[in-house]
Amino acid sequence: MDRIKRLSYEVLDAHKSKFGEDFADNKKVLDQISIIRSKGLKNEVAGYITKFIKREIRDEKAKQAQIKASQAEEQVEAVSETPETVVEETTENVSETPEPVVEETTETVAETPETVVETTPSEEPTETSEEKTE
Repeated sequence: MDRIKRLSYEVLDAHKSKFGEDFADNKKVLDQISIIRSKGLKNEVAGYITKFIKREIRDEKAKQAQIKASQAEEQVEAVSETPETVVEETTENVSETPEPVVEETTETVAETPETVVETTPSEEPTETSEEKTE
């Protein structure tokens, strides 16, 4: 296996831009740039080159995704710093406001039972009216 890696690295050092992710295409390129008489050796070298290129591309995509993720985190942190200040100010305003609102709510609750009490007596006169007509 060391021979395969060594040969593959030698070929890649000189002609890396010609190789891609497709094994068949890499075999053709290998035929054009070198003379390998053994079919098995040529397939192994082309296979290793293909594997190497695919791994390189995958690693590059992972690095780019990581860079994008870190940039997105930086943007989220920059955006979240501004609203924290606004939230603190809003919280201060809200903590001052609830006391009068609670007093108003208490008064409203006190008025509601009176309305219910008024509704009950109004039904009785209606019944009384019906009794008078009978």
